[in-house]
Amino acid sequence: MKTTHYGIWTVAFCAALSVAPCLHAAGEEMAKTAKSVGSVERGEAKKAEAMLNRAVDYLQKQGPDQAFAAFNNRSGDFVSGPYYVYVVGLDGIMHANGGAPDVLAGKNVLDLRDAAGKPLIRDLLQAAASQDSGAIEYHWLNRADNRVENKTAKFRKVGNHVVVVGYYLPRATLEQARDWLDKAVAEVKKAGPGTAFKAFNDPKGGFVRGDLYVFAIGLEDGKYRASGAAPQLSGQNVRDLHDVAGKPIVQDMIAVARKSGSGQVDYVWRNPATNAVESKHSVIQRVDDVLLGVGYYEK
Repeated sequence: MKTTHYGIWTVAFCAALSVAPCLHAAGEEMAKTAKSVGSVERGEAKKAEAMLNRAVDYLQKQGPDQAFAAFNNRSGDFVSGPYYVYVVGLDGIMHANGGAPDVLAGKNVLDLRDAAGKPLIRDLLQAAASQDSGAIEYHWLNRADNRVENKTAKFRKVGNHVVVVGYYLPRATLEQARDWLDKAVAEVKKAGPGTAFKAFNDPKGGFVRGDLYVFAIGLEDGKYRASGAAPQLSGQNVRDLHDVAGKPIVQDMIAVARKSGSGQVDYVWRNPATNAVESKHSVIQRVDDVLLGVGYYEK
C-alpha cells in the first residue's frame, strides 16, 4: 500500500474501515462522517430485536396456543411491514409464520431452503442447539417490495420452540446502480450541476437509499462535488485517494471517464449500510467536466 500523500491515504483508510485513531488523524470532518455509518443495518436490527422481545414475552406469558394464533394473524400486532414472527419447533414443525401462515404454519419445514438453496431451518436448529439466542442469514422474499433480499433472522430459544424475527438489509444490484446513475445524469442535465449536487448530498433526498448513493468528482481538479455517503467530504481533493488495497480508485475513474465516457471501476470500500469493508463496483459516466458514479456492493 502506498505511503505517500498521507492525509489522503488516511482519509481513504478511515472511510473504508472507520478506525478511530485514523479518524483523529484525518480530521474532524471524517470523524463526524463515521458517526452515522452502518445506521441502516442498526436501525433494522433494532426493530427486529424489539419485536422478538415482545414475541418471547407474549409466548412465555400467554402460552403456545394463544401466542401462535397471535403470530399467525397477519393483521395483528406481530406483523408490521417486512417484520413478522415465526416459530419453529425443535422437531422442525413451523408452528407460526406471520409472513405466510396459510402456506407454512403447521408444516414440517425441516428441509425448507432459501432462494439460494441454503437449508435455513436446519441451520437455525443447529445454531439453536448450541446457543439460546443468535442469528442466521439467508435469502428470502421481502413481501414489502416483492424482491428476494438478504435476510438476517434473530432467534431466541424458548423451551422446545425457536422464536424468530428477521430483517432485510437492502443490497443494490448492478441494474439498480445503473438505473440510479441514469437518474443522476438526468438530474444534472435538467436541474443544473449546483442543484443536482445539493440533491445528491441530501441524506433524506431522492438519491440516497440503503447502500445506493451518488458521488460526483471533478475531472480537472479531482475534487468531490458530491458524495451521498459522506456529504462532509464535498470540496476535498481526492485525486490521490486509494482503497484499502492500495488501488488509485479516483485516478482510475478519471481515466475511464476521459477515455470512454462511461464504464465500471472495481475496488474495496466501506458499505455505509453495513459498516463492513466489501467489494464495490461503481458504474460511472462523464457529464461535461464531472464524472458521476453509483456503486453496488458484494458481501
